[in-house]
Amino acid sequence: MARTPRGRALGNALREARQEHGLTVRGFATQLGRDPGVLSRWETGDRIPKPEQVAQILTALGVNGQRFEEVIDLAYGASDSSWVATTLPENRQQLAALLDLEQGATNITEVSPLLVPGLLQTTDYIRGIMGSGLPAGELATRVSIRIGRREVLTGHKPTQFTGMIGQSALTQVIGSPDVLTDQLRHLLEIGRRPNIELRIIRSDSGWNPALDGPFMLIEGPSGVAVHLENRKSGLFLHEEADIRMYRQAIEMVRTATLSPEDSAKLIADLVDRMERKA
Repeated sequence: MARTPRGRALGNALREARQEHGLTVRGFATQLGRDPGVLSRWETGDRIPKPEQVAQILTALGVNGQRFEEVIDLAYGASDSSWVATTLPENRQQLAALLDLEQGATNITEVSPLLVPGLLQTTDYIRGIMGSGLPAGELATRVSIRIGRREVLTGHKPTQFTGMIGQSALTQVIGSPDVLTDQLRHLLEIGRRPNIELRIIRSDSGWNPALDGPFMLIEGPSGVAVHLENRKSGLFLHEEADIRMYRQAIEMVRTATLSPEDSAKLIADLVDRMERKA
């Protein structure tokens, strides 16, 4: 069975709890009376332990309270066809799973009709999105996480990334006109990288699946997943039929986009116009 995003998140939580105690897989497996290979596959998400098996592991590691409950919750439905997160703990778990998937990805395609995709956002643009109503400490943490995600595009082995951005996102002022101008300059710069392809979704293209909302298709050696997010909840899909539907949606959106060359020209023209207006 292919690894599910929720199963991977459960495995990561179990591995982190073990590592916090300085235990090896083999040593901890002996302590539990389990096969080391089985424990290893639980931690990678290749196999899904039963909730009572997860409880045994957490109890042996002294995990209790809210953390115990959150990890146990992951064990229920870890092999389901989708993962919906609506509570704050679930959203945090999904964010951890998203980071894990991004870091192991070979290809990421993001369709973003209203905003610049998260992996391409400048720090000030991120602050402009996240700054409303958050305590300073929480804002700093969220900004730091978003900034850290960009490493998958610029690191030693960068992921191949295709960003399909709605034309209206290029003129939507986030933070201030200067912040938007800097963001557009960043798009021009990062779009020159060989692993990044940027395409602007034409505003005159009529209906296309991007108008249903943003989504991300993440592909890697361990499988493929789609991630969707709104203000309150997040959703992971990984079933073959769902992946096929979103691949088709991407191809439909692609027909509504400008070429990378024409997209870069459009962005450059906007930057020039904004600089002359400043």
